[in-house]
Amino acid sequence: MAGHGAGQGEQQRAGQGGATISVMIADDHPLLRSGIAAVLACDPQFRVVAEVGNGDEAVAHYQRLRPDITLMDLQMPGLNGIDATTAIRGIDPHARIIILTTFGGDVQVSRGLKAGACGYILKNVARTELSDYIVAVYGGRRPLSRQVAGNLVNSFQRDVLSKREIEVLRLVAEGNSNQRVGGQLGVSEDTVKTHMKTVLQKLDARDRTHAVTIALRRGYWESSSLE
Repeated sequence: MAGHGAGQGEQQRAGQGGATISVMIADDHPLLRSGIAAVLACDPQFRVVAEVGNGDEAVAHYQRLRPDITLMDLQMPGLNGIDATTAIRGIDPHARIIILTTFGGDVQVSRGLKAGACGYILKNVARTELSDYIVAVYGGRRPLSRQVAGNLVNSFQRDVLSKREIEVLRLVAEGNSNQRVGGQLGVSEDTVKTHMKTVLQKLDARDRTHAVTIALRRGYWESSSLE
């Protein structure tokens, strides 16, 4: 846990000294949801109070149940994880939400934390580490998995794409020519070329395809939005 580990005493207090930690799991994959619930059910520190399959359900169940911890996936139908996190924090500014996802790009991490998530971990986490992360957030800490923390630190040395540059690159990713991109955005073809030149420089990309690949990896948008 990158600099924010849960101490042994804190874990003992959570599991033995008081009430169990209530947890809601929000993920659109039923098998994964039930797997996480089964892992937590084996630990007396935790009590799973809800399993939901999308962001809208997460918001509704949070408002009714007020769990101590919410484990939130990013890509879900309807309201995505970041928007659901924002909505829940609007209901309860003290809500403890942990993003649990396969996507660790620095842009996604930044968006999740800005939305109010208290932690951001990847789904390749070991079961014992997952327990530690939950206890850490319950105790007021803000943990990041090592890979996530590393990506975030590395991002400080990178140039960030502007909103317009992201719009241009997304339209390019959908297979549009510079002329069609310009038509959709109401700008000239030369302006589109200038934006793409800047995008390639900022992403250190060889060509347009490489730029799209880098943008997806870093989390400028979700790959499902191109399908």
